[in-house]
Order: sequence, then C-alpha cells, then structure tokens
Amino acid sequence: MIQQVRRTVPLVQCITNTVVQNFTANALLSMGAAPAMTDITGEAGLFTGIADALLINLGTPTPEQRAAAVEAAQAAACPWVLDPVAVGALPVRTALARELVGMGPTAIRGNASEIGVLAGSGAGGRGVESTDEVDPVAAVSLARESGAIVAVSGPVDFITDGTRVLRVDNGDELLTKVTGGGCTLGAVVAAFLAVERSVDAVAAAHAFYGAAAEIAVKKSSGPGSFAVAFVDALATDEPIEMMRVHEEDLP
Repeated sequence: MIQQVRRTVPLVQCITNTVVQNFTANALLSMGAAPAMTDITGEAGLFTGIADALLINLGTPTPEQRAAAVEAAQAAACPWVLDPVAVGALPVRTALARELVGMGPTAIRGNASEIGVLAGSGAGGRGVESTDEVDPVAAVSLARESGAIVAVSGPVDFITDGTRVLRVDNGDELLTKVTGGGCTLGAVVAAFLAVERSVDAVAAAHAFYGAAAEIAVKKSSGPGSFAVAFVDALATDEPIEMMRVHEEDLP
C-alpha cells in the first residue's frame, strides 16, 4: 500500500499541534505524501476540497485551531483522522473531541487512555502519556458507536472497525522519546486512507511506521540520531518486508 501512496502523492491537510508540525511534514514528505498545514478559519474548510486526506490533532487546541478543526470536519469529503491528544482531565479538548467524534471521522487514533475516554471507559492519562493497558475492548466499543475505524496505540497496536480486529507488533520504544513520534502517526494514517478507506489501510500505516522505527533504532545511538534515521527509513522500501499485521478474534 505504501507504493500506492508514493504513486499518487496524496495531499494531507494537517490541523495539528505546533510542537510536531515540522516533524510531521518531514515524515510525510519522506514517505512520499505531500503535507499542508492549513489550519486557520476561512481556509481550513475550503482546503478540504483540495486535500486527499485530513488530520485533526488536538495537541495544542488554540481557539483558532479549534474553530478550524470544526470547520474542516464539517466540510471534509475526504477521509479524515481524529487524534484526541490528552483528552480526559482537560475539559476544552475533551469537549471538542466528543464533538468531532459526532461529526464522523474516518478513523480515530490514540493511546489506550485517550481511546478509553472516548469509549466511556476511562478518565484519561498523564498528559499525553497513557496510564492504561492497551485493550481492544474499548476500541471495538468506540468503533461500533462512532462508525469510525479505531486504532489504539501502545507496545502492541490494535486496529478495529467494530467487526474485525487487527494487531500490529511493529515499533520501538524510542518513538516515545522523540517529540511527534505518536502524533505524526496520525498523518501517516491519513495518507494511507487517501488510497484506501479500510481497516487494513490503517493497520498497514501502523505497521509501516513501526517497522521504520525498528530500522532506525539499529542505525542510531539515541533519540536525536533516531529521529533522523527514522525519517530516512520512511523513504525506503525496507519497512515493507518487516510489517507484522495479524487478525485477532473479536473480544
């Protein structure tokens, strides 16, 4: 599927947090997609008519970005991904995330604590960090309630559309030591959804991303060199042979 991404070069509109914009743009460019950080009101909705996919990430939900996110979600005919960063204890973003879930995202990607909040089975994590174990039960529940493909990330990732559950074993802990390691995954998911709207596409995005991390860790000596090696790995075919996606029974 990454070859389809590279052939079509999908334009991914990113309404994402200011901390990760540069890393996200570089990762998308490296893997073969085209990033656009169009995140102001009056333009965000219009741009969804040009974009092939949309990411809405709630990491730094300023008033301008909150309004732009709603505007874009309302207008989007393209597939779009919601990343509900740090929902739970923080009321503004939690309310916004619930509103956006009701607007029909194609996919919702978060850690176990974030997905638990939206599924009604958790209170949230420690800031952006999850304090819950990865559990496909909450993801299946949220997928069935929202109609979205739900991906819950952790040491092992689970992706479900409510009828199927896929497990992805790829990844490395160093991704958690690089700013944007999790948030950028949402943009990669959006790029894959641009070529195929399916639970398999979301799982493939996770596997490709995680496999690139496994390659990068072998060529790095710490978080700084890992970040560079990771972006390099996204530009290669090497992760394709390392992708590990498994079908699971419904919980």
